[in-house]
Amino acid sequence: MAPSEDDSTALPLLIFAVTGMGGIGKTALALEAAHRARREGWFPGGTLFVDLRGYDEDPVTADQAVLALLDALGVRDRDLPTTAERQYDAYRALLGERRDRMLVVLDNASDPSQYLPLLPGTDHHRVIITSRDRPVSLPIRLIDLETLAPDESVALVTRALHETDERDERAARETDALRELTELCGYLPLALQIAAGMLRLRHRGIASLVTEIKTAGDPTAILDNGSPGVDVYGRSLVLRPVLETSYRRLPPDQARLLRLLCLAPGAETSTEAIAALTDLDAEAVLSLLDCLAATHLVTPVWSVARTASAMRWRVHDLVRAFGARVTAGETELREEGELARERILAFYLRWADASDDRLRWLPGKDKPEQFTDRAQALAWLDSERANLVPVVQWAREERFTTVAVKLSECLGVYLEWRRYFDDWITVCRTAQDAARHAGNALGEAVAWNSLGLALREAGRTEEAIDAYIRARDMHKNRGDHHREAIVWGNLGLALRDSGRTEEAINAHTRARDMHKNTGHHHLEASAWNNLGSALRMAGRAEEAVEAHTRARDQYQATGDRSREAIAWNNLGLALQDAGRVEEAIEAYGTSLEARQEFDDWYGKGQTFENLGQALKEAHRPAEARTAYLQSADAFTSANAPADAAQARTRATELPE
Repeated sequence: MAPSEDDSTALPLLIFAVTGMGGIGKTALALEAAHRARREGWFPGGTLFVDLRGYDEDPVTADQAVLALLDALGVRDRDLPTTAERQYDAYRALLGERRDRMLVVLDNASDPSQYLPLLPGTDHHRVIITSRDRPVSLPIRLIDLETLAPDESVALVTRALHETDERDERAARETDALRELTELCGYLPLALQIAAGMLRLRHRGIASLVTEIKTAGDPTAILDNGSPGVDVYGRSLVLRPVLETSYRRLPPDQARLLRLLCLAPGAETSTEAIAALTDLDAEAVLSLLDCLAATHLVTPVWSVARTASAMRWRVHDLVRAFGARVTAGETELREEGELARERILAFYLRWADASDDRLRWLPGKDKPEQFTDRAQALAWLDSERANLVPVVQWAREERFTTVAVKLSECLGVYLEWRRYFDDWITVCRTAQDAARHAGNALGEAVAWNSLGLALREAGRTEEAIDAYIRARDMHKNRGDHHREAIVWGNLGLALRDSGRTEEAINAHTRARDMHKNTGHHHLEASAWNNLGSALRMAGRAEEAVEAHTRARDQYQATGDRSREAIAWNNLGLALQDAGRVEEAIEAYGTSLEARQEFDDWYGKGQTFENLGQALKEAHRPAEARTAYLQSADAFTSANAPADAAQARTRATELPE
């Protein structure tokens, strides 16, 4: 995989595919290769890794994966492009600009649609794809992993035993039994590791383990009919008897934890979530997980933080399938599993609700207790997003509908802030569909409104308008004028985006009047602010000035400094349109004073840019240049390089 010394004279191998059956060691090989290549200096730009979970029930889509890759490249929050197409463009552009060669690892893919859009689009970087299926749509270097040779399998188990206790002589003493054990494991690395783990924990003879595995059932049985454990040549995966033997030898508390962990919504689960799943305290859970890790039934995964709270636990998808199968096989275990799923759903709802409270918190209100600041809440949501989205999809099951719909509502602000629009749309559609089937009219109406928000942010304006109209009519029919007014405001924004300015003005006016009648003054302020923007778009600048002034005053009255800063910025734009440039400059300055209280670098960049334009119009080029450069610095802090570059260009275009 080493790059060519002269890329101009040799055609480099750009894409490598590591293929083979489940448990064969594809991911382990890819990661080991990546680490070694990095140590050799082949990829000074680093490695990008994304697990596509191709054989899970809910595989990661390319649209979801590109968000993770952009995040790793430093593009996140307000700097994320709003549509998937532009996100792919940004991803390829960033890779195209990078002179230091990078390695992209696209792990566990099941379909070309997962990885084709994620290819760099340049021959400068390299890609490793791992899959149980051979990619046939690309010119690639194929590395098709086979099971280990008998001698290699014996060496693997022997080494595993000696690493634990160099005095362990069982491998040398029971050579025939060891060879029979490796044959029963099908020479499959995952099965061999699990078998070695059982031997390490119990100092019984290898022959006794061989007898147990034979007793477990047909050594050629696979996990399930049609299981992805059968490779393209039809060979059977012999992991099931090994897993059954390992499972039967577990103490009851470890066996219970393994079964329940296999029901968790994502590929990796935090210790705290497992504690909720099992209804045990964290210390007891950690003790059990350590024992399971020693048997290779679970794998600890550390985050960069390397703290106890950053520990997560991964279950191989074949082990997960086995555990789910065991649970489904007995009525008592099924009931135990459903109770566990209820507990973890409640856990995610409780913490997502607390995170949402922190993200929505306003000065003067009671501070949420669970998170000390916004950054802490965002960090928790970031770490759990891969589990939160699939757990919302449990709402399709009637018993989980109400709680899962509530969870979807708690994720809206976060998914909007991080600009994970595809996830947001998925969550909203699931909630809307589930609420409709459950006859929950309020939940359905709320979900339609949330779906409108997600669609609008994704640039799908006409679909957003349709969703808002559905939500508005449902709230109106229920007599819920408060929520109806909120939807009128959102509808106005979508209408404005589609160029239907007069309809937008009417919608915002309706929202303003309804909020005033229901006494929701903070929402009335938002309606005034939105109305001002629509009026400015319609060329009615003086009316826009009045609307933004009313919004500013009401935000001041409610103590919402963040939105007051936005209102001052919008007031500056309206004053500028009205030809009142000096007043606009003052408004921008006041907006920046308020923005200093918040870590909103992108907002600061916008206001500094607006200030630069106003100073330019006022024939104050030196001050305008300073404002543009301050805008560029703010955009840089917000990880918005394109906006920063544009601001610097405007600064250089001004006369000295």
